[in-house]
Amino acid sequence: MMADLKTAVNPIFLSEEDLRRGIELLFFAYRDFTGEPDRQLAALGLGRAHHRAIYFIGRNPSLTVSQLLSILKITKQSLSRVLQELVSEDYVVQTPGPTDRRERRLKLTAKGEALEQLLTEGQRRRLGRAYVQAGAEAVRNFHQVLLNVIDDADRPQLPEEASVPPRRNGLRAAG
Repeated sequence: MMADLKTAVNPIFLSEEDLRRGIELLFFAYRDFTGEPDRQLAALGLGRAHHRAIYFIGRNPSLTVSQLLSILKITKQSLSRVLQELVSEDYVVQTPGPTDRRERRLKLTAKGEALEQLLTEGQRRRLGRAYVQAGAEAVRNFHQVLLNVIDDADRPQLPEEASVPPRRNGLRAAG
C-alpha cells in the first residue's frame, strides 16, 4: 500500500511539485528516447513491442520465451504475434531447448543483430551525451533512482551489474 505523499513524513522534503516534475521529465525523456527507434521500426512495419523483444533477445542470447514473457510482462498471445513476425522476417530464430525440446530458445539472426544495433545506436548516443553532461555522480544517482522505481519483485531478474551503479570516475560519450 502506497503512503499518501501529501501527508507522509518525507525525509528528503519532496514536494508534490517535485514529484510531478519527475513524472513529466520521465514522460518527455521516454518519448524522446523512443522516438527515433519508433520511426525506424515504423518504416519496417514493426512497433515498440518488436523493439523490446529484439533488444532483450540481443542482450540475452538463448533467452527462453518464458523468460522474455517475464521481462516484457505482456500476454502470451501478444508475444506470440510479435515473435511470429520477427521469425518470419528473419530477425529471430527459435530453437528447442537443450534438455526440454518443448522449450523455445530465442536468438537474433545477423539481420536481427543489425536491426538491434541500428535501433540502439541513437539511444546510446542520447544517453551517452546526457551522462557526460550530468557527470559520474549524477549517473550513479540516476541509476539508483531508476532501480528504486522498478518493482522489488523484478529486481532479481536484472543483470547483476545493473543492480550496482557504475563506479567510474570519468565518463566518455558513447558512440
